[in-house]
Amino acid sequence: MKLGFGLYRHMLTVDNYRFAKQCGATHLVIHLVDYFGHAQKDEDSNQPVGKSEGWGKAGIGTPIWSVEELIAIKKEINAQGLVLEAIENFDPSHWHDILLDGPKKKAQMEDIKQLIRNVGAAGIPNFGYNFSIAGVASRSQGAYARGGAMSVGMEGVDETPIPNGMAWNMVYDENAPEGTIAKISHAELWSRLQYFLDEIIPVAEEAGVSMAAHPDDPPMPYVRDTPRLVYQPDLYQKLIDMKPSKANKLEFCLGSLSEMTEGDVYEATDQYSKQDKISYIHFRNVVGKVPTYKEVFVDEGDIDMIRILRILKKNNYQGVLIPDHTPQMTCDAPWYAGMAYAMGYMKAAMKLV
Repeated sequence: MKLGFGLYRHMLTVDNYRFAKQCGATHLVIHLVDYFGHAQKDEDSNQPVGKSEGWGKAGIGTPIWSVEELIAIKKEINAQGLVLEAIENFDPSHWHDILLDGPKKKAQMEDIKQLIRNVGAAGIPNFGYNFSIAGVASRSQGAYARGGAMSVGMEGVDETPIPNGMAWNMVYDENAPEGTIAKISHAELWSRLQYFLDEIIPVAEEAGVSMAAHPDDPPMPYVRDTPRLVYQPDLYQKLIDMKPSKANKLEFCLGSLSEMTEGDVYEATDQYSKQDKISYIHFRNVVGKVPTYKEVFVDEGDIDMIRILRILKKNNYQGVLIPDHTPQMTCDAPWYAGMAYAMGYMKAAMKLV
């Protein structure tokens, strides 16, 4: 097992690479989608949390990330003694019609295929994605963690229909006609995923890239009047079985799995690590289950994190674990303090097992 660190696009700086290294990280998982827009504030660094209006604009008109751009980022990371393990999430402007089965679906699929080829050519082994129309939505912010630390949670599901021009919680068309996107069934969403997997997995195999599927966050059957895919642990198996391949793997989020109303997070960890289907792990803790849960410090939630590590070790998991995100601490650098605390716990726990 390897200790990793996650960084958002606006945090891809030498200082933050050094901070990650100082925390004990050997690997990085990075985001190239700009969820924060123009707001480059420290208090926004923890994670993006938007209401019904979403996270803001997608990368409208921006090309897919080139081999040269990816290699340049990788070289900067390597120069600080770190390995670039994964990129997480497509920009909604690059694949909205794949999610929505729109008229640009085939053209966008070709762009996504080229992006995965670029990722492989840059020598980046994993690409995380979340096949979801609503994306990460229905979350709240509050003093939810120990000592009143600011964190995120859920206090009921957002049922607001998604307006035209929005997908994956970001606006990809500011001039879309008024109205909301069409309602679909779970079966239709699984059909769209099948198309995606059938098209992308062979390309990923050739490129040497693992496609790592994130479970729904939050894991509800419906969010914003749209169906979800992986909102119970067994649905991960359905996704894997839809396109058997060494490139069809999982972005294993412990927090999301613990929030699910069925199954068992320890059994799920055992099941999928035994199959060697976990690309990398979001190592975070929560209290409660949907539709009411709170994200808390890594050592105070419902999950016995040491037990998780022992299961992973038993099954010879060799991948990366990252804090993903964590409560912010009351000091001049809330995000840095919270992440340093999580990293210290993880490093000690990994040595313990």
